[in-house]
Parts: sequence; C-alpha cells; structure tokens
Amino acid sequence: MMLVVGVDAGGTASRAVVATTDGTVVGRGSAGPGNPTSAGGPAAAKAIGTAVRTALGPHDPARVLAGTAGVAGVAVLSDPAIAAAFDDEWTALGLTCPFTVTGDAVTAFAAGVPSPGGAVLIAGTGAVAARIENWHIRRTADGLGWLLGDEGSGHWLGLQAVRATARAWAATAAAPPPGLAAAIAAHAGAATCDDLITWAVRRPPSAFAALAPLVCAHDDPLAVRLTTEAAARLIATLHDLGPPGGPVVLAGGLLTGDTRIRAEVLAALPGVATARDPAAAAAWLALRRTLDLDAGSAADLHRRMLAQEGPVSGPR
Repeated sequence: MMLVVGVDAGGTASRAVVATTDGTVVGRGSAGPGNPTSAGGPAAAKAIGTAVRTALGPHDPARVLAGTAGVAGVAVLSDPAIAAAFDDEWTALGLTCPFTVTGDAVTAFAAGVPSPGGAVLIAGTGAVAARIENWHIRRTADGLGWLLGDEGSGHWLGLQAVRATARAWAATAAAPPPGLAAAIAAHAGAATCDDLITWAVRRPPSAFAALAPLVCAHDDPLAVRLTTEAAARLIATLHDLGPPGGPVVLAGGLLTGDTRIRAEVLAALPGVATARDPAAAAAWLALRRTLDLDAGSAADLHRRMLAQEGPVSGPR
C-alpha cells in the first residue's frame, strides 16, 4: 500500500493527512502552530513533523510516494537556516520522497474546488487573498501580518475589540459597557481600564486572535459593528486582486464557520465555494502530481477525498 502526505500549517495549528493512492484517508494528525514567520522556523518544523508523525501512525514512511505542505509564511523558507530545520524534520520522519512546500493559499483553494485557477480569501488568525494559476500563487493582497495588515482577520478582530473596550471604559471611568466590552474585561481579568491596558501590553499577538470567537458570539452594537467592518475589509482585500479568473473559495475559521462575517461575505459574493479540509486537499495535490491524472479523474478523486470525515478548516 503506497501513500501520500498532505499538510496544512497555519498560525494556530498544523494538520496532516495520510492517504492511499486510491484517495482513502488512513491517518490524521495535528499539532501546534506551523507558520515559520510567527512561530519561528525550528518550532514550526517541529509542529509539522509532530502532525505528520501522528498521521503516519504505524505506516512505514518508506511507502510515502510524495507529499505536499501548504504553509503560512512560506516565504521565510528562503532563509537557509529555516529551510534546514524543515529538511532535518523530514529526515527525522524517515521521508525520502519528493515533498512540495507551497503557500497555504494553494491548499486552501484546493480544499474548495479542483480547478487549477481562481482566487481564495482566507480569514483565520491572519487574512490574505490570493490569485491562483495552475496551483501556484500568482498575486496576493494583504497577508502582511498582524502589525502591518491582516485586516478583518481573527487578530484584527480581537485587537479592535480590546481597543474599543479600553476607549469606552476610559470614557466612563466606572465599568466597561455591558455586552462584548464587559466580556473582554472579564476575559482579561481586568477590574479597571488600567488593568486591561496592562493585560494587553503583556500579551503576544496570538492572545488577540483568540478573542475572535468571543466577538463573533456577541450581538450587541459593538460586536456587530466590528464584524461588519471585518467583512467589509475582507471583501476589499479580495477586490484588490482584480478579476479572480476562476472560482472563488472562502477559507479560514472566520469564513468557514457559522459567523456573521461569513454571512456578510456570502451576501456580497454569491456563488463562492467553501474550503473543507486543506490538509486533505494537500494530499490530493500530491496524489494528482504523482498519478498524473486527467482533469475528470482528478475531479472525481477530489470529491472522494474531501467528502471523507475530517476537520473543516479552522482558525489559522
């Protein structure tokens, strides 16, 4: 039984899938953040390796014919030291097969449609839009990281919620307004606005992204305003690409989960597809290349692999 490996590595988690050459998923694994830009090269490589090792389980790594990894922050792999960390991890896993590393936008797009080209809009921990041509990224919009961009992302949403809470609290000097602001204060364990400021400056960027579900769970005016603005910024990011040149896929937890952000984006962009399991899609890409399938056979295999039970794309 010969195998292929697929990996989806983002800012929140790394997920791996092992499948047979007939498209049957026989193993899944997950681990911590796999974005080498935010997590650091060695830590990201280790997380991806852990996910793959778990997915392989009892299967012999020598039976793996090929692999594909969709990695957020893939550009930093041009750094020889970071690339070496990834190479060392493949070696430690016992993988000697060809292993293609690409941007996570490619695997997210493939998780929605089997088409070779179009556009994908991702909103999870970060946010980016990408035009895909022949399963390669040809152009991107945003994806600039939490400090310079990622507008409408989980990080952006959480940070805006904390900022709004601090401003409202400072204006009242008594207690944060009820609803989302009060929930933010409670989450931070803050009894005063100064407490909230201290909490915020001591937290890593990931702490703000972790607040996105809290924002989406509320329906008070502040939460509605923030999610509406997030949706508008994401739509603007997609439009920055120009004509998509094919189908449009929504990916990342904010756009695949049942959120107001997804609802507003769908209202503005009817007819778009939704990514399901980018790790399985990565395995499909590896299998498609290995078997040199025609378009019809590749589409059939795509439907079969993506229909198998597994995680949908979560926060990235």
